[in-house]
Amino acid sequence: MKKTVACLVFLMSVLVVKAQKVVYSEPDKSDYRQTEFDIIGKINGNILIYKNIRNSYAISVYDMDMKQKARVKLEFLPDRIINADFMAYPDYCYMFYQYQRRSVVYSMAAKIGGDGNIIGEPIKMDTTEISFLANNKIYSIVNSDDKQYIGLFKINSKDDDLYLVTTTVFNKELEKKEKQYLTVQMPDKHDFITELSIDNDGDIAFIRASQTQENDKINKIHLITKKQGSGSIKESQLLLKDLTLDDIRLKVDNFNKNYLISSFYSRSRRGNIEGLYTCIWDKTSDAVKAVTVSEFDENLRNDAKGDNSTKGAFNDYFIKNLIVRKDGGFLLAAESFFSTGRGGAFNRYDYLYGSPFYRPYTNYYMFNSYGYGYPWYRYNSLGQNTRYNAQNIAVFSFDSTGRIDWSNVLNKNQYDDETDAFIGYSLLNTGDQLHFLFNQQEKRLQLLTDQSISPSGQVIRNPTLKNLDKGFDFMARYGKQIGSRQIIFPCMYRNYLCFARLDL
Repeated sequence: MKKTVACLVFLMSVLVVKAQKVVYSEPDKSDYRQTEFDIIGKINGNILIYKNIRNSYAISVYDMDMKQKARVKLEFLPDRIINADFMAYPDYCYMFYQYQRRSVVYSMAAKIGGDGNIIGEPIKMDTTEISFLANNKIYSIVNSDDKQYIGLFKINSKDDDLYLVTTTVFNKELEKKEKQYLTVQMPDKHDFITELSIDNDGDIAFIRASQTQENDKINKIHLITKKQGSGSIKESQLLLKDLTLDDIRLKVDNFNKNYLISSFYSRSRRGNIEGLYTCIWDKTSDAVKAVTVSEFDENLRNDAKGDNSTKGAFNDYFIKNLIVRKDGGFLLAAESFFSTGRGGAFNRYDYLYGSPFYRPYTNYYMFNSYGYGYPWYRYNSLGQNTRYNAQNIAVFSFDSTGRIDWSNVLNKNQYDDETDAFIGYSLLNTGDQLHFLFNQQEKRLQLLTDQSISPSGQVIRNPTLKNLDKGFDFMARYGKQIGSRQIIFPCMYRNYLCFARLDL
């Protein structure tokens, strides 16, 4: 009997080893620490990664064993571009980029194959005449979940009381379907617009939020929607029930034709975060389907508090993921993130509109973005010694009426000085579980750790990942899922940038 059990244990361990695999690329000496990068995805069986070193632009093409097959210079680009965004399809990807020539900003697109080479010629999507030198992008690109619609947006905020939102919608072949000029009234002094979304019907939605003063909590929100083909918008005020909101997010639910709006809330200005506000907007009836207010109980606060007091347990949490389900429910994940420095600690009120992952640009034209930028640049360090902290992850499951089914907390405690590149997490959705991948300190080493959560809310602490070679430091928060159980991570090895493929 003992021999049988030992044999079963051995076979199980072999299966685990086969299921978990890490493959590293060779460090390229031309890719040093300051290299800007974007993991594009898996295209025609190759992994494409965009790199920029001092305005020298290239795409590295890797095979599935992470061996570099080619490094293709993007010679069609001008000497300097403002930004680059990518959208991957199975056989090709689009590179969206902007550049300025004299007083004109050009929004362009290039179709790139699995070998890293451009297909055809770059396509001009739109232009804008400006009177200043643009350092930040003017246009934002979003896509529907099925990638059949691509939205190009810009917001002219020169008039504080009336924003002009230009929306251009393309199909997946980049054929222009419509271009509309929308006027959005901004009656209150500290109104702002959240990120814009486009759904699988080509309809557009975003939030206009109002604050009592700059960087304060939100006391009013309006859902703004525009149907495809229509040149007008519909603005609907959502009931807040005397709450003040913070870190508000909008998510399209294409399965059930809903818009999901969720935010942390408090009951007083600059008060402690008390719970989650949720509104479900039904597209079919064009009306509110449900509004719920879920207050955190004492047990959840104790699990989530980290270094905070029980009352202030969620004061440093920010929403990172909203995942819709076919049954009309959804999952929400939030992470505790804060920083400290010589001048004191940064909290949620020190970040514009509440989130360190969200910053709108001004200069007449304004662009809103989450998770922007590269790990070597952090806008809020203010030139002083700064320590970044990323602690526990709280996960909530909501049913189709917006009520919480269950909640749980994944415990972690991360910090780093001068950069937040090596803290935080990536989410890998395998269908049966949500895997949270992050670095954890073990015997003076930072090891990539896998904790997952089941559909019933049970936290599973998976075995230590295999093949974690010494000297490779994972930038876990910049990982990108490329398959049902595959994810690509950037890594640092002896001050050089490289990449790793993880199979679960």
